[in-house]
Amino acid sequence: MSDGEVPVSQNPADELAAVVALRRLADRLEDTAVERAMRDGWSWPEVAEALGVTRQAVHKKHARRLIAAGVGLRRRRS
Repeated sequence: MSDGEVPVSQNPADELAAVVALRRLADRLEDTAVERAMRDGWSWPEVAEALGVTRQAVHKKHARRLIAAGVGLRRRRS
């Protein structure tokens, strides 16, 4: 199988289960990477740019979890 080629199963249930597993893995990887970046002092705009999303989207998705984990979040300067 070459890079970018998607394996095909004869069973759609197997394919869909694989999609779910990959999404869960991607979410865990994102959570870990965002937390590490924020602990290293990255700003919300920096994290958002790296993920290819808006600052608001990354904040909405991760802020509550990061606060609960005790991560000190940078506030926007007025």
